[in-house]
Amino acid sequence: MKSRYKVSLAAVLLGGGIVAGSLMNNSVNGASSSGQPGTADDPVVTKSYVDQKIAQAIKGGVPVSSTSSKTTSSTTPATNATSNTTASGTSSAGKTSTPEQTEVLKVVDVKPGQKLIAKAGSEFILRNGYAVVYSMDASGAIDITSGTEIVHNQAVEKNHLLSFPREGRGIQVKEGQKFGLVVMVRGGYTVQ
Repeated sequence: MKSRYKVSLAAVLLGGGIVAGSLMNNSVNGASSSGQPGTADDPVVTKSYVDQKIAQAIKGGVPVSSTSSKTTSSTTPATNATSNTTASGTSSAGKTSTPEQTEVLKVVDVKPGQKLIAKAGSEFILRNGYAVVYSMDASGAIDITSGTEIVHNQAVEKNHLLSFPREGRGIQVKEGQKFGLVVMVRGGYTVQ
């Protein structure tokens, strides 16, 4: 009798565990499906969308798309106001480069014997070729990818993000190389 009781109790507990587990599993599955990126509950947001919303907030909450749907006379002043704001923002900051130049990555080809000199705050990514850091002082560039500092004549690794905190520093083709460099640049620069 005791063995029959133990078997029955084990079957009831096992069955109850399976039912409870399946109920918990359904609630967990339901919770995870609503939080997946790219769904209506959790949309993926692009940088351009965030920039548009920031510009909208700066203008006082007027949606950018609604200004384009208004009449032509109301669209023209909004466009002029935007260009005046950009121009005044650039002149008040005292910078010679426009904000678009600092946000856009440009591909620059550097030939042997040339130097790619960065403006303060510029960033470089070496995509092709063999390069070394060029600097007139003891400091050089910051390799953000590896978290180290690269001084004058040290090699630059490909696909590493380099930051130049001061003007007059840059990269050049490694001595003895007959092919140039392909560099992605964000910020101001000159080729010498």
